Amino acid sequence: MRIDESKHGAVTVLKPKGPLGVDDAEAFKRHALETLGLTLGRFVLDVSEVPYADSAGLEALADVGRELNESGLSLKLCAENETLREVLDLTDLSSLFEHYEDVSGAVRSFL
Repeated sequence: MRIDESKHGAVTVLKPKGPLGVDDAEAFKRHALETLGLTLGRFVLDVSEVPYADSAGLEALADVGRELNESGLSLKLCAENETLREVLDLTDLSSLFEHYEDVSGAVRSFL
């Protein structure tokens, strides 16, 4: 999995590309938590190119979401496909995240 990173003003956007599975979950989590530390939680996760997440991927997302929640923040996900959104809903993980249609909506939420 490749994770692209871009800046939108003071907000960092992480865009993982590929399935979020057991092979990449730990690296993804480490990258997201490092970004959390560097941006004070001002980042968005654009999951438009994540076709699915297995249990390890869901756990990594949940861990990052919980870490942000403990800081009084929420992980902002945008552009989820129907499959990923359904899995988050079915596993009751959806409430850990703020959901946005696109990157600009998620970035604007910091204003």
